[in-house]
Amino acid sequence: MTTNHDTTTGEYAPELPARMQWAQLAPEVYKAMVRLDKAAKQGLDHKLYELVKIRASQINHCALCIDMHTKDALAAGESVERIIQLSAWDESRHFYTEKELAALELTEAVTVLTDGFVPDEVYEKAAKHFEEAELAQLISAIAVINAWNRFGVTFRMAPGHYEPGQYK
Repeated sequence: MTTNHDTTTGEYAPELPARMQWAQLAPEVYKAMVRLDKAAKQGLDHKLYELVKIRASQINHCALCIDMHTKDALAAGESVERIIQLSAWDESRHFYTEKELAALELTEAVTVLTDGFVPDEVYEKAAKHFEEAELAQLISAIAVINAWNRFGVTFRMAPGHYEPGQYK
């Protein structure tokens, strides 16, 4: 999706309109997703949580979620440099800790299931860096952002209007 930027107001307008306001039309599903999202992030480092959400959203081409989670990551103190390098994390490994790299690799494996199952070596690497309960939360967070991405992409939800922390 591309957008037009009005330089006089700073507003972004999508070239393609949203298909529907799904949260208003399926409010119980939306509320359940919000509850699921809150539950999935419990016990996870906030910056790591946002990096995972950004990376999955990049893979899924969800512009709304990239916008949202980039802004939330910056508000949480994440560096611009690490966010910029995230799309090429495997070639920019020196920006991230081993634990973050394991989470990013797991994020890609869980997000891109068309390549087959999550490889044992990817899962085992993550298991070395995360306690079992934390790993369960991480996988939950990855699954939830993938669900959010599907809503965002399918309904053409436009980026550019989110303020950090808006949905907390």
